[in-house]
Amino acid sequence: MDKDMPDMEQFTDNMKAYAEKFQKLASDFLEKQKEHPSSADPDPLNLSGAMMEMTKYFAENPEQIVEKQVNLWKDYMKLWQSTAQKMVGEQNVEPVVRPDKEDRRFKDKDWEENQVFDYIKQSYLLTSKWIEDLVNENPIADSHEGRKLKFFARQFIDAISPTNFAMTNPEVIRETIEKNGKNLLAGLENIAKDINPETGEFRIRMTDETAFEPGRNVASTPGKVVYQNELIQLIQYEPTTEKVYKTPILVTPPWINKFYILDLRPENSLIRWLVEKGYTVFVISWKNPDKSMAELDFDDYMTLGPLSALGAIEDATGEKSVNAIGYCIGGTLLACTLAFLGAKNSIDRVKSATFLVTQVDFSESGELQLFVDQRQLAAMEKMMMEKGYLDGSTMAQTFNMLRSNDLIWSFVINNYLLGRDPFPFDLLYWNSDSTRLTRACHTQYLKEMYLENNLVKPGKLVLHDTPIDLSNITIPTYIQAAQTDHICPWKSVYKATQQFSGKRRFMLAGSGHIAGVVNPPSAKKYNHWVNKETPESPDVWLEQSEEHPGSWWSDWHKWLKGKSGKKVPARIPGDGKLDVIEDAPGSYVKIRY
Repeated sequence: MDKDMPDMEQFTDNMKAYAEKFQKLASDFLEKQKEHPSSADPDPLNLSGAMMEMTKYFAENPEQIVEKQVNLWKDYMKLWQSTAQKMVGEQNVEPVVRPDKEDRRFKDKDWEENQVFDYIKQSYLLTSKWIEDLVNENPIADSHEGRKLKFFARQFIDAISPTNFAMTNPEVIRETIEKNGKNLLAGLENIAKDINPETGEFRIRMTDETAFEPGRNVASTPGKVVYQNELIQLIQYEPTTEKVYKTPILVTPPWINKFYILDLRPENSLIRWLVEKGYTVFVISWKNPDKSMAELDFDDYMTLGPLSALGAIEDATGEKSVNAIGYCIGGTLLACTLAFLGAKNSIDRVKSATFLVTQVDFSESGELQLFVDQRQLAAMEKMMMEKGYLDGSTMAQTFNMLRSNDLIWSFVINNYLLGRDPFPFDLLYWNSDSTRLTRACHTQYLKEMYLENNLVKPGKLVLHDTPIDLSNITIPTYIQAAQTDHICPWKSVYKATQQFSGKRRFMLAGSGHIAGVVNPPSAKKYNHWVNKETPESPDVWLEQSEEHPGSWWSDWHKWLKGKSGKKVPARIPGDGKLDVIEDAPGSYVKIRY
């Protein structure tokens, strides 16, 4: 039998099994949707309004849509001519359009060498450009609604890529022939695994979630939980040096995800690295909230989080001051806490603050801002009202949409078309270990920060009856941003340099929101840029900065140790006034829903 042809008997049997399984799966899924109907606004983003505005514009300016149609037709004609030239054996025929160099979807050789697939690829790219031009070249393009339209046009373009369909993906076709269709059957089984049998909710698995466990092979740096309340556990890590810096470190991670992004594997753990450098490290582990915690707001997160941790650290070490670190939204909370302490004349509780990819000025906060307006907040509030929280999967889907080709469609191809199991990967396990967000805190955060940008308006944000003013942050700050961050754009992070009053050091790291932070020196990856000055313009800052190879951690350590005092005998968790509650990483981080 020709090795390039499937065993037709086996292929037929597999396709019959596929059809039967698909029919049952679809029937069961639709039944679950009837049992759990969605009460959500069918158009919470008000895309229909933006679509109507764009349609109205082109109806009033028909010459523009005609011009775009004619240009598309001309491009298709060029594509047909170049394809015909290739088919008759002509060499060195230039493509009409090429994919972006960063686009990994078309890396299979058949997208270049096979005339049919090359035609499909170029046809898709031409159509994509036509759609982008439609939404980019009209009067509403730069408005909030217009930017939403552009974002979701991009989602549509990514979704209709020929790589996402079995009949137009050469790799999938080869696999189907070689496996006699077993890959498609296995893919359907993977779809069935990804549907919650109780609710019918569908969630794409990005990794083998049974391969990891906090405390075993992630979040494994030795330590003890020495304090807890209804919202946090405070972990004190065991020293690995005989002496440590006098001033302890308090890390406030985001509560949108679990803290152990800073403690994945020993070789890339920021927490372990700090411990090995001789710091006494405390980390907040946020509880994954349930309905009973619905009314906990930003005030409570500040009080039960970093403020409570400061008191616990004093009990554990005798030290009244710490060096504080905040990551992402944890950094935003840290900024609020420092401004609050400044207003209370207690800023000396913190000697220095490090902000990792943290926004305090949300005026240019990137594509996440597209998900926040009055109508969307109302829809989200309605969704959270009954449960008391926002499901972690909802927030995870939003983040995944920002990089849909990498975080959605690549897994659709791997899991469902190629029929392969997700690869065990610690970072993707962490990404899948999502957390809920309390209704009150999430609503307050979106309204105060993203919608109204009140944190940079002195006195507009009030926490515990105290007006918040970022100029009260008079301590030294180290502000880190990441060059390709799609969640906290680096120029948005840079705006903090114009808000704090103390001495500031801004550092720009290579890569994005995660890899730009979690980048140990041993990896010898990416570069970083530093500049002693903090001019108003981020572009001027970058122009005048110095580029250095590799990780920024060493630069930060030089800065941080100067704020950490002399060396003292290492502190053992439980030796102070606080008893050990349990081993790190604690029980709160293990709560999954």
